[in-house]
Amino acid sequence: MYSWIVFWYNAHMSYQILLYYKYVEVTDPTAIKLWQRTLCQQLDLKGRIIVAPEGINGTVEGPIDNINQYVRAMREYPPFNTIKYKRSEGTGTAFPNLSVKVRADIISNSVAEWDVNPAHMTGKYLTADELHEWYESGKKFYLVDMRNDYEHKSGHFENAILPELENFRDLPKVLPQLQQLTDAPVVTVCTGGVRCEKATGFLVKHGMQDVYQLQDGIVTYMEKYPNQHFKGKLYVFDDRVLMGFDTDSPQHEIVGRCSVCQKPSEQYVNCTNDECHRHLICCEECLSTRTPFTCPQGCRA
Repeated sequence: MYSWIVFWYNAHMSYQILLYYKYVEVTDPTAIKLWQRTLCQQLDLKGRIIVAPEGINGTVEGPIDNINQYVRAMREYPPFNTIKYKRSEGTGTAFPNLSVKVRADIISNSVAEWDVNPAHMTGKYLTADELHEWYESGKKFYLVDMRNDYEHKSGHFENAILPELENFRDLPKVLPQLQQLTDAPVVTVCTGGVRCEKATGFLVKHGMQDVYQLQDGIVTYMEKYPNQHFKGKLYVFDDRVLMGFDTDSPQHEIVGRCSVCQKPSEQYVNCTNDECHRHLICCEECLSTRTPFTCPQGCRA
């Protein structure tokens, strides 16, 4: 029944956004970059794709028929034929242009130095159904949010540990805190799964044993279990900024709080200080009295 509903829903969207990644050896990243750019231009797709020796990571948007053609083309290339794609409704304007780049790694171009290859070292997979059952059964576990600190301001799992990660590359700074979690399983979560592949490998490399990752990311859990143990909306790196499922339901909670007055809000704004540009939540009322908008508690150095 669930699969039929998803099929019907997808078939009636005019635009789709595709989120995917794959850790796999790429022998010629530059050639893959040129192929991806040409393919996306032919299909009128916009978005961001990163290619690295360790794999590919992409988010693209386009007309649904073109998205389907893109997936078919990807499946014809053996290293990418097992990629799992997360689809969501697009607007046609989620991305202003197309960016295809070669980087040292497929996340932030700054964690290759961790020397963690998820194809060989990563955490155990926990499906959305299994995580939901863990919550429902009252099982003891630690859920660690591996997203940047501003991302979980608008939404996060119940009882989640929210480390102060200004950037994903800051994970080594909070490693001592996480290494204290030894009496129950540790479950890591992120938007689509790509960061948790690397993060759990990093934790395992540094001696942690019972480490899991939410398979296919928060977006998959939200789609199957809207407004349940994940509260609020999911931050996404495109012009939508936030996404959710069944957000008109009475069960939907506004988790975000205005950084000025602390009232519920789901509106992100950027600090206008050129040396900061921190991403914060600010309600319309407070924003109207703080122009230009700068960090209420002071900008980070």
